[in-house]
Amino acid sequence: MQLGQQVQGRLAEMQSQLAQRTVTGSAGGGMVTVAADGRGQVRSVHIDPSLLSGDVEMLEDLVAAAVADMQKRAADMAQDEMRKLQSGLPFPLPFSL
Repeated sequence: MQLGQQVQGRLAEMQSQLAQRTVTGSAGGGMVTVAADGRGQVRSVHIDPSLLSGDVEMLEDLVAAAVADMQKRAADMAQDEMRKLQSGLPFPLPFSL
């Protein structure tokens, strides 16, 4: 029972730490960037002004690609933290982030 409470506490701490970290995804050679916290919550989007007068569909694709890149990086960061948490346990957790 006590181990379960420790795991819950460590998970809550990990979630809090992820919320404080920043991950950035980009597309188009950095012409579109998306910054988010470690949980994947978008904080900002930057679009190079030169893209604003161009093809709207291309811009939409670049934004989608930048968001996908950021989400992958955020998921990788969360998985790394989960591995660190699991390494100190005598058993594997039955879930992943």
